[in-house]
Amino acid sequence: MPSATIPVDAQRLPSPALRRFAWAVLAYFIAVILWGGLVRATGSGAGCGDHWPLCNGTVLQHSPRVDTMIEFTHRITSGISFFSAVGLLIWTFAGTVRGHLARAAAVWAVIFTLVEAILGALLVLLGLTAESHSPLRAPYLALHLTNTLLLLASLTLAAHLLSRKQGYTRQTVKLTAPIGATLAIIIVLIVGVTGSLAALGDTLFPASSLSAAFSQDFSSTSAWLVRWRWTHPTVAILAGFFLVWLLTRAARRTPHWDNRTLSALVLVLLALQYALGVLDVTLLAPTWLQIVHLLGADLLWSALVVLTARIVLEPVTAADRK
Repeated sequence: MPSATIPVDAQRLPSPALRRFAWAVLAYFIAVILWGGLVRATGSGAGCGDHWPLCNGTVLQHSPRVDTMIEFTHRITSGISFFSAVGLLIWTFAGTVRGHLARAAAVWAVIFTLVEAILGALLVLLGLTAESHSPLRAPYLALHLTNTLLLLASLTLAAHLLSRKQGYTRQTVKLTAPIGATLAIIIVLIVGVTGSLAALGDTLFPASSLSAAFSQDFSSTSAWLVRWRWTHPTVAILAGFFLVWLLTRAARRTPHWDNRTLSALVLVLLALQYALGVLDVTLLAPTWLQIVHLLGADLLWSALVVLTARIVLEPVTAADRK
């Protein structure tokens, strides 16, 4: 029953402005990630040459090419994202009580943002951009994508925890089903990584038709990135079974909140991702569809992180205190 919940102390809650800022930072990072997807899909990663942080050795670009403008814009927006994360960290520590879980999430967000910048710089300096077929590119991209998703998870957790009215400190939460929920999140993380590799294969080895694409998938002469494209839809289907468990558990009402609306949103986003995946294959992965698919993946990931946090980090009730 709701009455069993520990009363809310409004004076200990973060300000509405801080909560809105946290969600705005998350939305901005998603926009930056989408622009990064555009950089990869259009082969614009070498638009600034092998220079970093300068673009083609200069700050101001004179008569830049389209690929230069795309890459340079991504660098500028990425730089702003770092200051946004630092601003969120400072404001979170200043606007929350000691032991607030959002503080740890904000710290990790800054750490992953720094790692993201380092990985982005090495991507350019090592020449793993544009049409590069280096054997290092695929594993490096997988590492980059993993860090990106962990960064998004940290920002999502920070925004979610700042928005909580109960169960936001170490002393006021209890862990429930952490192993199963964590496993579901890891499976979805793997889906994201395999998806990024499939997208890279589509970019480096585009097919002229659907039949040609299927022929490439099973040809011994195709690059391994192409022959392994099947892993993404396969893993995505398997992940659906883990998500069913997560959604089933989330559908149970608790004394603190009703997860049915959020579970329905996750289900809709999941179905949308499957539909976009089919379109991706059918239409031979046009750039605009890759970006829409990436947006759907980011939204699904953020919604899953919130849902998992609501399941695993349950607020302590008055009965639990006894």
